[in-house]
Amino acid sequence: MNTKNVTNAFIISGLILLSNALYAQESNPANDAIENIIIVGYPADVSGSAHVLDKEELSIFKASDMLRMLRSVPGVYIQEEDGFGLRPNIGIRGSGIDRSGKIAVMEDGVLIAPAPYTASSAYYFPTARRMSAIEVLKGPSAVAVGPRTTGGALNMVSTQIPDEMGMSGELDFRAGNHDLTDTHAYLGNRGERFSWLVETVQQHTNGFKELDGPAGLDNGDTGFDIQDYMVKMQYDTDSSADLYQSLRVKLGATQQTSNETYLGLTDADYKVNPYRRYAASARDQFNGHHEQIQLSYIVDNNDNWRGEVTVYDNDFHRDWFKLQKIGGKSQSAITGDPITNAAAYAILTGAVTSADDAIVLRHNNRFYNSKGVQGKFSYDLDMSGMDTTINVGFRVHEDYEDRKQREDKFRMENMGLVTTTLAAPSSKTNRFSKSEVTSFFVSADMTMGNLSLSPGIRIEELDNVRYDYSTSDPLRTEGPTKTKRRSEDATIMGIGAMYKLNDDLRLIAGVHQGYQPPGAGSKAKAEESVNFEFGARATLNDSMFEIIAFLSDYDNIVGTVTASTGGTADIGSQYDGGAVKVQGLEIGATRSMTSSSGFEIPISLQYTLTSKAEFETSFESGFDGWGTAVVKGDRLPYMPKSQLRATIGVIGESMSANLSANYASEVRALAGQGGIPGNQLIDARWVLDAIANYKVNENVSTYVKIDNLLDEVYVAARRPAGIRPGMDRQISVGINIQL
Repeated sequence: MNTKNVTNAFIISGLILLSNALYAQESNPANDAIENIIIVGYPADVSGSAHVLDKEELSIFKASDMLRMLRSVPGVYIQEEDGFGLRPNIGIRGSGIDRSGKIAVMEDGVLIAPAPYTASSAYYFPTARRMSAIEVLKGPSAVAVGPRTTGGALNMVSTQIPDEMGMSGELDFRAGNHDLTDTHAYLGNRGERFSWLVETVQQHTNGFKELDGPAGLDNGDTGFDIQDYMVKMQYDTDSSADLYQSLRVKLGATQQTSNETYLGLTDADYKVNPYRRYAASARDQFNGHHEQIQLSYIVDNNDNWRGEVTVYDNDFHRDWFKLQKIGGKSQSAITGDPITNAAAYAILTGAVTSADDAIVLRHNNRFYNSKGVQGKFSYDLDMSGMDTTINVGFRVHEDYEDRKQREDKFRMENMGLVTTTLAAPSSKTNRFSKSEVTSFFVSADMTMGNLSLSPGIRIEELDNVRYDYSTSDPLRTEGPTKTKRRSEDATIMGIGAMYKLNDDLRLIAGVHQGYQPPGAGSKAKAEESVNFEFGARATLNDSMFEIIAFLSDYDNIVGTVTASTGGTADIGSQYDGGAVKVQGLEIGATRSMTSSSGFEIPISLQYTLTSKAEFETSFESGFDGWGTAVVKGDRLPYMPKSQLRATIGVIGESMSANLSANYASEVRALAGQGGIPGNQLIDARWVLDAIANYKVNENVSTYVKIDNLLDEVYVAARRPAGIRPGMDRQISVGINIQL
């Protein structure tokens, strides 16, 4: 068990326990900060499809993994990678899932990917344990957010300053197998004028994979360490003032070290031991450091208008030192055909002593910055009997990606890596890419009788540039060897509608344009689509039911080469895929019942049917994520036909238990149709999670949490370099203290 994390947990718990002043006085509605962060409000009142997972729902299974949280939202597609959700792959309605690069990812309403326009792949992802709510925007509601509007947007709401006057806090600590320790703690105070919050997450595990090495020795862990810190401060005007004003500051820093690799397993080795990791990946390690600053000014006349302006600056540096090649062969080539590449496979597994420089590891050393200012102004008015809210907003944004990569070389000896050559800085990749963006949106929420309409329009003006420098000029004193510039303007429109048939039943519909901006230096077309949705939402007593049909009709889909797709082309290169259609059905239902003995029994079901997800044209593909050739009618890879999540709980006065069952049908790893070849097949799977709680008193509860209850062994993915397993059974015991 990590001593540092345990020590931190006890220090934080002691701090909270010493702060025993908890007050339950009336709250000031003007100080309810979450309403300034949630973008669309709550789904029952939205003219279109959107989902909000609030704090109460997130606390049921106490997930630390964003992918497990999002299983409860129909229309969201996920691909596991490391088993812990550190680098989530998320898509919405067929947008594509690699590195969540096809959706807008936000924290507290601010784009949070390291460089959301220049390089949208989210190698930094906010710590899920810090989130008090999660909002998924689909359909026309995504237009106001931008820039990626085909699938939608994910907005994560971090822990809020307490609503009620006085001091309060929470400590949640758990420990489990794989040497797991996981602590989340915060302490906050709501004052008359000045309020604050301090928060930390401390996580450690040795991982669930077994690294090859000499017999009888500790061959190193395959887990991670995360230290996350957050401070929020808020100063408000007097609650009795006619004009409410608030100044809010948010400061955060996250450090992550994870002993993670892109190297998977051959089919044969997976069958013998699905959790094995080859010796050549022993030094693979990701190191990332993220810092964020947000300053917001909010004004509200407590009547018919309100406004908010936020200035933000996010810095991220990461160096993922990981296996690149062995004997000139790529990882994917070796794991895909270990017979033809038998010599390289022997080195990969540590079975032989190799020549010097046979093994190449790359420092994927990159620096990112994302900064800007964004604002929104809302005005309520009555237009001839139509209640209307006009929303006007803007974003002036700048971000960059700076690649300074090198490759070091090694020899395999006694199942360990011996350094043979250290490369000079920037000797493999030396380039800088930058984007400057100005965007505006205007939207309206209009209600006349039983009809509600939400039209919106967004304008994006993008200029990006990529500078390639000589790999022999690490200081870049000679200037760029190549410069690529591109400008792009886009106008994105959409409209959502809702009609109340009665107090319990609503019809919803929407149409909007989808847009994906091109990456810096890209020659591909912008990704464009037209998207439709139609459905119904019903609420009755303690039940809710929703069914929505959707269609994403792409004029042109774009594939982006990333290391995580296993692409052999230049990282960042983009390829046109032509016309694609994705259509399906989203179903959600919840019901709460009470047994004769007084137990509450909540049940829920979420189901996504993706009946069609295929290319409309045939072409030779330069994008390895699709395959070397695409034929009209080929189904998109990593697109299950069926996804289902069902939960049931039993809640008593002092005890509760909840069970979730998660199903995904089989998928193919490359585009194709008909039967799936064995080396491209990812089988269907059921994964069950469970949790049981015991309430000691009003402030203290304990719990036992089990992820993958039945210890299901399954393939999570076949990219980028062989089979990657899902996590085995994870058992943890925790305590939650609230003050």
